Amino acid sequence: MVSGGGQEHHTELRVRYAETDAMAVAHHATYPVWFEVARTELMHALGLPYTEMETRGYYLMLSGLHVQYRRAARYDDRLDITTRITEIRSRTLKFAYEVHRIGADGTRELLATGETHHIATDHQYRPSRMPDDVLALLAGEG
Repeated sequence: MVSGGGQEHHTELRVRYAETDAMAVAHHATYPVWFEVARTELMHALGLPYTEMETRGYYLMLSGLHVQYRRAARYDDRLDITTRITEIRSRTLKFAYEVHRIGADGTRELLATGETHHIATDHQYRPSRMPDDVLALLAGEG
């Protein structure tokens, strides 16, 4: 097991109207979608987009998801999602997330935290060891 690469990536987005309920509060099911957007951006920043993983014969399948809601995100809020890899194993990865609201004055308010667990599989969905160069990129050594 290797701890995460220690790299943080920030993804900014705004809460869209379609992501809210009748009270203009972001629906709880939207947070995992935001995690995916932020995770995809982190993978690009590491030089390892999902498309490359898939071309090389691997999927990173979701095997676990946890969200801790603290405050409501609302329509048109400006959000910053901090993403980092917290654990790297030959076949599994864990990502951690923090969702902050960014105020007009630049203040940050923590709205939610979360974690996703992923398992590397081949295209037949069998667990597979990730290549050493991929593990190095994920650990920030590439």
